[in-house]
Amino acid sequence: MRFLEHLKPLSLLVLRLALGLAFMFHGYPKLISNTAYYIRTMPTVGFPWYFAYIAGVVELFGGGLLVIGLFTRGAALLLAIEMGITLARVHMPAAGLYAVGKYELSLVFFAASFALATTGAGLISIDAFTFEASRKSSKKSKKDQ
Repeated sequence: MRFLEHLKPLSLLVLRLALGLAFMFHGYPKLISNTAYYIRTMPTVGFPWYFAYIAGVVELFGGGLLVIGLFTRGAALLLAIEMGITLARVHMPAAGLYAVGKYELSLVFFAASFALATTGAGLISIDAFTFEASRKSSKKSKKDQ
């Protein structure tokens, strides 16, 4: 099973692409096409109406950042926080703890976002060429001293 270690960069790429596209798919209507619905429903679940726009921006642009692999840890952390709040304040109180089928999508979005926030984008990303490369070079220079 050691050969699977070599597939980690590819698996992080697939996770980033799938999660980013899914978030973009759910964020776009909050900003563009179905805004009135989300503005009406936000107060019914205990949030101000303008949270529809905040959620839309975080999901659309955060998902886009995940797709291209730029600022992945920050974007994934914001998305994980949003999904955690959504789970705790909306889905789980409405469905109950044992009705997992009613909040499974938000749960998977939270878990995948948290995983990306803790592991990073991987080698096949813009982050790997910019931030990770500079971080590795600074660690090497500290070791040389």
